[in-house]
Amino acid sequence: MANSVGVWIWSALLMFAFIASASSDESVAEETPSAVLTLDASNFSETIAKHPFLVVEFYAPWCGHCKKLEPEYEKAASILSKHDPPIVLAKVNANEEINKDLASTHGVRGFPTLKILRNEGKNIQDYKGPRDADGIVEYLKKQVGPASAEIKSSEEAVNFIDEKKVFIVGVFPEYSGEEFDNFTKLAEKLRSDYDFGHTSDAKLLPRGDTAVKGPVVRLFKPFDELFVDFQDFHLDALEGFIEVASIPRVTIFDKDPINHPYVIKFFNSQNAKVLLFIHFSEQYFDSFKSKYLEVAENYKGKKMSFLIGDIKASEGAFQYFGLEESQAPLIILQENDGKKYLKPNLEPDQIATWLREYVDGSLTPFIKSEPIPEFNDEPVKVVVANSLHDVVFNSGKNVLLEFYAPWCGHCKKLAPILDEVAVSLHDDADVIIAKMDATANDVPSEFEVQGYPTLYFSSATGKLLQYEGGRTADDFIDFIKKNKDSVVESIQSDSIKDEL
Repeated sequence: MANSVGVWIWSALLMFAFIASASSDESVAEETPSAVLTLDASNFSETIAKHPFLVVEFYAPWCGHCKKLEPEYEKAASILSKHDPPIVLAKVNANEEINKDLASTHGVRGFPTLKILRNEGKNIQDYKGPRDADGIVEYLKKQVGPASAEIKSSEEAVNFIDEKKVFIVGVFPEYSGEEFDNFTKLAEKLRSDYDFGHTSDAKLLPRGDTAVKGPVVRLFKPFDELFVDFQDFHLDALEGFIEVASIPRVTIFDKDPINHPYVIKFFNSQNAKVLLFIHFSEQYFDSFKSKYLEVAENYKGKKMSFLIGDIKASEGAFQYFGLEESQAPLIILQENDGKKYLKPNLEPDQIATWLREYVDGSLTPFIKSEPIPEFNDEPVKVVVANSLHDVVFNSGKNVLLEFYAPWCGHCKKLAPILDEVAVSLHDDADVIIAKMDATANDVPSEFEVQGYPTLYFSSATGKLLQYEGGRTADDFIDFIKKNKDSVVESIQSDSIKDEL
């Protein structure tokens, strides 16, 4: 089971850096009818079947970000209800038991999650626009129009192409043929991620070139070389080009919302992720940035993505990695399986050397771990990243291990129950009940932890099962007795392995 860094984790870090408090009143007057439809599992399918275009917010009543979004979403819904045709906004309380399967079906892993449903729900896309009323309105008006806007004049080009955003233009001698059809298909597929346009005359475009006749795709961007052309109109090739070309050579991670979309893309990339954290306000910033850009250029096309983060915006990332500000400037490389490499107190000239050592395989992975407890005499034993393999896999014991978060209410309720289980099985030398703070320790790749609490059982002979049973002490005890191996069986199993 892979333990990749989930999108929900990075979303939490980005929320910390980018979400600002809503300026409008958090409550909507009771006497004012809501412009937002309230849906649940009983009327969801029926409602989306009536609408060719519908936006749905999956929320939880306790979620602070949902509360901040609520008045903005309500205001946008009121404005969009007057659009021709009306644009309908809806919401689903994903915290209610009746709606949990609905939320799971739509890939909801955090709150709020907004989805755009087209063609009676047959085409579902993530909403990736702003979270303020005006921004929501502007974004959704574009989403209901043509996927690609025709550019007929230089004035239209200036109005359409925002120099602060990625914009993709197809240049075609005529609006027909396989190239144009593939371009429009891809524009429809990616319209929630990018703005598209098309024209028959390249000289109308910013930095226009009369020598460009098409068919060609020109991607404008507010970074690096500012625009790049591409002429392979096979759908996969064209989509791959857009995904790669729309990410900066080095992504900036700070509190500027303009950089937010590129940070999201960086963390969603399948490449290994290289992150440099420094103080942007320090004198050494320019020297670091120059060296980092040079290194990133040298590794272009080698499955690595590069980000430079301001310490002021990176508190969430530092908590996630278990780092201290005193370690900055520091560089981290994280692979898709979660394995990490770290160099603290970095000098600019060390960046290239350190990455060469990584490529050569001479670096030791960094493991975030609390100290191994000096005393561990409570009924439920404390496990940390540096002791997990010894306690769980190498002890020859049957281990029930809870992955928990200190702030998790369900974990707090479970704690006395696990204490009771541990006390009840105290005289069984073959059994260990243990727990690990998954927010303060790296979770090994053998486990998949998507929420808290998550429990696994490792038998003395190495069988690993995720526990999905009841949460009473008797449920746990019955499960352990049914699935445990004796230490004798474990020793015999090891002896047979040695003979083989």
